Amino acid sequence: MLEPGLSDEIERLTKNLEPELVEFRRGLHRLPELGRHEHRTTRLVVERLEAAGLQPRVLSSGTGVVCDVPGPSGAPPTLGLRGDIDALPLPDMKNVPYRSRVDGVCHACGHDAHTAIVLGTALVLKELHDRDQLPSATRLIFQPAEELTPGGALDVLSDGETDGLERVFALHCDPRLQVGMAGFRAGPITAGADRIRVTMTGPGGHTARPHLTADLVFALGAVITGLPGLLTRLADPRSGLSVVWGQVHAGAAANAIPGSGFVEGTIRCLDQAVWEAVHRAVPELVRSLAVPFGVDVDVDMHTSVPPCVNDEAATNWFRAVATEVLGPEAVTDTEQSLGGEDFAWILGRTPGALVRLGVRSPEVVDSGDLHQGTFDIDESAIAVGVRLFSALASDEA
Repeated sequence: MLEPGLSDEIERLTKNLEPELVEFRRGLHRLPELGRHEHRTTRLVVERLEAAGLQPRVLSSGTGVVCDVPGPSGAPPTLGLRGDIDALPLPDMKNVPYRSRVDGVCHACGHDAHTAIVLGTALVLKELHDRDQLPSATRLIFQPAEELTPGGALDVLSDGETDGLERVFALHCDPRLQVGMAGFRAGPITAGADRIRVTMTGPGGHTARPHLTADLVFALGAVITGLPGLLTRLADPRSGLSVVWGQVHAGAAANAIPGSGFVEGTIRCLDQAVWEAVHRAVPELVRSLAVPFGVDVDVDMHTSVPPCVNDEAATNWFRAVATEVLGPEAVTDTEQSLGGEDFAWILGRTPGALVRLGVRSPEVVDSGDLHQGTFDIDESAIAVGVRLFSALASDEA
């Protein structure tokens, strides 16, 4: 439970900062930066934190920021709050004053809002610290390159920035939830994701005489249809395993069997053990499907992220804080997703939770989905996120 009156004080401080945070978010939206190129974003975050009297540090990879807000005892932080800062290589399709000015790049996943929320949290916590109202230290993590693989969460871990932390939390914009709400789920919330590319080569030949060569297109088809079916019989059906092909290329003429081709897609899974087992088993399964056709096969399995698994105790704690801050009507369960989230690497080291933050305006029935050039948020969600994170850091549970 928060100290009496502290929730109201956090709300007041957040309200005072809200216009600045909204404009900060819009500034990032106008000039978005792709992963590992977030130099301007990093500089702006550092400058604002330093102006508040804090001592931010840039990750050794060159982008991304970590900043500790001290507690009264001088002890190192045990709580971490993370927001990602990179944009996507998508054109901005919105007609708004803060539309992206960078061709082919926009914040289509809400990372600009995540950055503003973590920044606002740092500023609120610094105010509470200066008034001796902050019970313990907190680490704010502005993570780069979430949309890339390998992602920026590995940069954070490599720099040791989660060492000593006992719990780490992240918020993610959710256009399915109305602004003012937060969605919680213990256990797997997003999936492990591998990218798979199967390349085949053969002698090629005439389609009139497939028996005299290696029918490479037929072999590709056997893998395309056979691998998903095989995995449904080899993996626990409760694991949420999904194989979906995104592209296939082979040949250039209707009457010629090509000498090379490839198929590429993703393998996703909600269960950590199954995800690891599938990653090991798939290359051999692909080769066994292709053997009868006499083609040479190369299988490239690229690990993107593991499943993102929310710790039950940490999830329940954040849920209780959100209920106190927003009210029970604003707290809801949320669904699992087969999307990937590289916060999973951090949760694999330190217990915590990824929580979904409502960003859909009340008057909008369907605000679309993430990773679209039309994606936008109700900017009042920024203040909601700041209040949630600030209350979590101020709670003495």
